[in-house]
Amino acid sequence: MIRRRPSRRFANLAIGSASVLVYVFFYVPVAVLVLFSFNQARTGGRWGGFTTEWYSALFDNDRLITAAQNSLLIAVVATAVAVVLGTMLSLAIDRRTFRGRTAAQQVVYLPVIAPEIVTGVALLAFFSLTLGRLNDLLGRGAQDALRMGRPTIIIAHVAFCTAFVALVVRSSLRTLDPSLEEAAQDLGANAWTTFWRVTLPSIMPGVLGGALLAFTLSLDNFVITFFVSGPGATTLPIEVFGQLRRTISPEVNAISTLIFGASTLLLVGALVVQSTVSRQRSQRIRPLSRQPRNRAAQARATQATHTQLEGQP
Repeated sequence: MIRRRPSRRFANLAIGSASVLVYVFFYVPVAVLVLFSFNQARTGGRWGGFTTEWYSALFDNDRLITAAQNSLLIAVVATAVAVVLGTMLSLAIDRRTFRGRTAAQQVVYLPVIAPEIVTGVALLAFFSLTLGRLNDLLGRGAQDALRMGRPTIIIAHVAFCTAFVALVVRSSLRTLDPSLEEAAQDLGANAWTTFWRVTLPSIMPGVLGGALLAFTLSLDNFVITFFVSGPGATTLPIEVFGQLRRTISPEVNAISTLIFGASTLLLVGALVVQSTVSRQRSQRIRPLSRQPRNRAAQARATQATHTQLEGQP
């Protein structure tokens, strides 16, 4: 007996149902978090009515506000540095040939695949050894010794965020037609002008995606930050974890809701920018249907590059 293969309609229904279940699994807890941030009851196990007092009380909680400020500052600085280093690393690996290039490609993946606790312990040992040597060299005692704090957290976040940015930017570089850069050089542009006028605008969606990913990873990182933080450098995940060990405060739900809303707006803004850049790029590199097929790529690249070199300030 020959079994009939499932119809396309049944397959689409199964895939759609599975997708809906995955999204429900991911976002129902977030919806509960947002709902209970307006819960009048102080304990999170029951609904006591609608209120917004926890949002006003949030600004009186100095510990949470300070932790949120530390997290935002660290995330912004770490993202800015990681975007520059990750983009440079991607360009070096994809556009240059040097000794150890294959090893460099594999090293990029290490912060992604390595367990965070291993990275945290390694960074803790590194900073302890380095700061100890510096204190001995500067002759500082226990009172004025250099200790771990926000600088060490920023360095640690840059270390793993750079790898994620490099991976995202490399995916954009793979879709970039090398003939665009060659056409820019044929038109007289040097390497620096080619990068700013052709390469960077073309890979800007990948750069923005990498920046958004790095900012999110830095903002909510707990394990690595826990190992390399110090007095006065408590971030929001560490502060929330410390409060949740005692009780679930509605103020934690309120600040988590605000961060979720800000992240959503940031994501929507990044998607809009990426869509705009991609649409402008596709308009500039519109296929020339009247050109011979074997000359279409060169003509398209020359026209798009000429437009970018003359159209941008």
